[in-house]
Amino acid sequence: MEKNVAGFKNLCDNIIITDSRIRYIGIADKHGLIITKSERNGIVPLLNDEETEQYAITASTRQYTRLRWQKALGKLYYTCSLYEKILRITIPITKNNRLEYLLIFTLDPTIDDFDNLIVNKLMSSIVEFFTSI
Repeated sequence: MEKNVAGFKNLCDNIIITDSRIRYIGIADKHGLIITKSERNGIVPLLNDEETEQYAITASTRQYTRLRWQKALGKLYYTCSLYEKILRITIPITKNNRLEYLLIFTLDPTIDDFDNLIVNKLMSSIVEFFTSI
């Protein structure tokens, strides 16, 4: 994983400039430990670093729970939670139905086409990146 940190950071930096409504993107390992992140310029984070770490660990745990249903329901592409102040998207990166990494996004809560953003603008580059490592 050490050799991938620079690649992970580059991926985050490229994603953050893809759309001005993306506030934050972080990549966490399968345990929910944040490897790297990027934030939109000028953004005031709603959570401090410790709270963000706690959120990532919790998100990882939830993904393990969700992944067990993939055999019956099909591949899990992403989950989303709409809060009053933020829209949070979590994309599990799996290999052989096992969680490897977790991408955590926060978007402006007023975004009305987040599915299009994730599926049509971001997913192909994310899949390409993680297929190559």
